[in-house]
Amino acid sequence: RSVGEELQVSSTFLLAQTSRESISPSLKFMIMANKSLFIVAIDFGTSYSGYCFSLATHTDQIRQMFWGQAHGLMTVKTPTCILFNEKREFKKFGYDAVMKYNTLPSSEAHKWYYFHNFKMKLYNKKITSNMELEADNGKKFPALKVFSESLRYMKDHALNTIRDASYQTVYDTEDVTWVITVPAIWDASARQFMRLAAKEAGLISDMFSEKLIIALEPEAASVWCKQLPREGFVSEGGDRQKFEESPGTQYVVVDCGGGTIDITVHEIQKNQSLKELHKASGGGWGGNTVDENFKMFLKEIFQDGVWEEYAQNHPTECHQMMYNFGLQKCSSSRDEVYIHCYHNLTKVAERKQKDISLFFKGVEGALWCNGTIMITYEKMKSFFAYSVRQTIGTLQEILSKPEMAKVQYILLVGGFASSIILREEIYQTFRERYHILCPLEAQAAIAKGAILFGNNSQIVASRISALTYGVKVSRAFDIAVHDIQKKRVSKADNYVYCTDLFNKLVGIGDLVEVDEVASYTFTPIEPDQTSVIFSFYCTEKKDAKYVDEEGLKILGSCTVPTPNTELGRNRQLRLDIKFGLTEFKATGTDVTSGESRTVMIDFLTV
Repeated sequence: RSVGEELQVSSTFLLAQTSRESISPSLKFMIMANKSLFIVAIDFGTSYSGYCFSLATHTDQIRQMFWGQAHGLMTVKTPTCILFNEKREFKKFGYDAVMKYNTLPSSEAHKWYYFHNFKMKLYNKKITSNMELEADNGKKFPALKVFSESLRYMKDHALNTIRDASYQTVYDTEDVTWVITVPAIWDASARQFMRLAAKEAGLISDMFSEKLIIALEPEAASVWCKQLPREGFVSEGGDRQKFEESPGTQYVVVDCGGGTIDITVHEIQKNQSLKELHKASGGGWGGNTVDENFKMFLKEIFQDGVWEEYAQNHPTECHQMMYNFGLQKCSSSRDEVYIHCYHNLTKVAERKQKDISLFFKGVEGALWCNGTIMITYEKMKSFFAYSVRQTIGTLQEILSKPEMAKVQYILLVGGFASSIILREEIYQTFRERYHILCPLEAQAAIAKGAILFGNNSQIVASRISALTYGVKVSRAFDIAVHDIQKKRVSKADNYVYCTDLFNKLVGIGDLVEVDEVASYTFTPIEPDQTSVIFSFYCTEKKDAKYVDEEGLKILGSCTVPTPNTELGRNRQLRLDIKFGLTEFKATGTDVTSGESRTVMIDFLTV
């Protein structure tokens, strides 16, 4: 490529100096939250979602929302399912979506767009603002609309609930600080996608708004658990005070969700804030893997394409069956499980065999019992094996590290933590060394903790960087150090420089204070440059020399204008970044003019 092309697309600046400093703790978020009348925390889960709210001045009085009363239920969360009609118009969310979809005749169901478990599409994937999801009917649909309409439903529901609770006083989104929870193992693009969806849903008016706080699920749960009295846990826990009353206490939080298992390690500080001791870990081995294993088992029973034919021709019945199984897998009993079978499954099966019970000959762990499938407790345990193995393996790997020697507790939170099978396996593995605790409201812990986090996001005082982050820079070319392929020449005065260099900003495993500002000062490479593009990269390596090395991934970019070109190359541009927050915050300052602006690092178009 010509030099001109190179300069248009690359970050064209020279590195001048680097510094990391800590400024006095900012109360900006706290002030923002307190300007609001209410804090609403939306726990947007893979399988189930819910919210709770409080007055910003009374976070000790949190109101929990309950769902499903119209369907004879009363749960703290509702299924994360959304239904659009054939015109692609939003129709139902939650239990209402499940019930409506399950009552549609098979001939109609394929015309509707039904989504469930769609949050997992943001984990470990390339995310862009125009990405698409596949509905149950196999048709594509804009992902942003699926997420934003889900959040819009939750927003409207919350505002209506608040109005009812406050004698019809009219409140709007500006009176609320919104907190949305996401897995700690999500990357920057997934977090930004949620912010964009919140903007589209009308929770906030612009992408910079501090009326929206992204909270990490295991952190929110940790914030809730640390202030619980001992009666707040189902445990063998013994006699102890609140965690936050014992500075130095170290514990692991295992957030057991439908999509992901999210693990973090915290230490209580003297001021009752939290210090992260290990980078966020985990993976996509949540409760939904149990459902998938059950589905594979049904395919094995109903061979010769029977199950596939049933699932294709009767999707609503199939979905109802899986929904019933999902409710039973989180049972706290050790009994066998009975799954009701619908008439159409019997019809499809009996076209292949005279009697459906013949499919169960030689099948271990399951019996046909007058229209139901009975599954033994041992067989149920086998569906959990993958999730349990991955969770225990990751916990063992973390806890075997010398720096984890003082950890005393393992806290199990999230809806999947209510499963006796998962809890017992973890208990049997770790009980000799650790106290294993589970809050009474394991499923509500995240949303309630998110309220407290929304009131004071400084409560998590420091975090461990999950990756090494850096920015693409250019420097004066040195034949002894630099690759000749990276040599470039300035179009203005034949200045020779090296391009594509990786300048490390923060390293993997580094402890970063929440209020810590990393400052980097650069100079433009071309005297007449009126803007610079900062391109950010990440890697699991400790450091790198060039941005195109194996293992480096482009993360995002931002553009900072430098309109005054009078000083040519003798201009300075400072980039201030906060890496310790749940979302990176960047400020660009043209040192020459003194002009500063908040910069949005775009993680969704790279």
